[in-house]
Amino acid sequence: MTELNADDARRAIVEHTRRLAESAAAAGPDATVPTTPEWTITDLVGHVGMTQNWVAEIIERRITDPTKLPTQMAVRPDDPRDWPAWLAESAQRVAGACSDDALDAPVFNPATDGRTGTRFWLSSSLNEAVVHGFDAANTAHRPADIDAGVAAALISNHLALLTSPTWELQRAESAHAIRGTGQTLQWLATDTADAWLVEQRPDGATWQPAARKADVTVSGPAGSLLLTLTRRVPLAEAPGITVDGDTGLARHWLDNTAHVSG
Repeated sequence: MTELNADDARRAIVEHTRRLAESAAAAGPDATVPTTPEWTITDLVGHVGMTQNWVAEIIERRITDPTKLPTQMAVRPDDPRDWPAWLAESAQRVAGACSDDALDAPVFNPATDGRTGTRFWLSSSLNEAVVHGFDAANTAHRPADIDAGVAAALISNHLALLTSPTWELQRAESAHAIRGTGQTLQWLATDTADAWLVEQRPDGATWQPAARKADVTVSGPAGSLLLTLTRRVPLAEAPGITVDGDTGLARHWLDNTAHVSG
């Protein structure tokens, strides 16, 4: 199973945030973001920069009590010409906060999924930069290249969230919808040889890294799989994607697992 080391994840956060800033400038502040239609580019930029600073503060202060999470948010500059520098600073701040010393320090993890808080936030921050980077690039009609290894690691993170102990508290409707009686779905990356097997059980969905016969197998490049799973690209339109088996089962999963990256 593809895993990113912390150095690679930190570099990717900074790089994808830089690309996001370039795409935001190309699209213009008032452009509506098709993949998050309630947002303009201004909203997207503000969300990413504010979230990166918020997460950085959680880690820097080693917050473990959710009642003490930061309540003051960073302020997005009004002038779009100042956005690239602001985003660069926020990306560097959150990447720096996820230092080697912080990786295993006590920090709040809202998923309570066994990861340390900093490792959770490192993956979450990378997801934000990559997925919202795609949102911005798509708005500006620019390519949004996603490294296969980065995409594979984010697929694992995505499934970890959807099957985490607290997902029902965050998205009860989703958690109930993806229960089942043993139905299996497999996501197979053709460019990394990673495979993710999901089982829909009566007590909740689970996943494991495995390649085996499933009720439906969705295959394709890791980047296409990630954008499909995060509902940025429809299943039928994702480049290189093939579906073998019960397409309805795959669509049901996608329709009910809209993890909001922001």
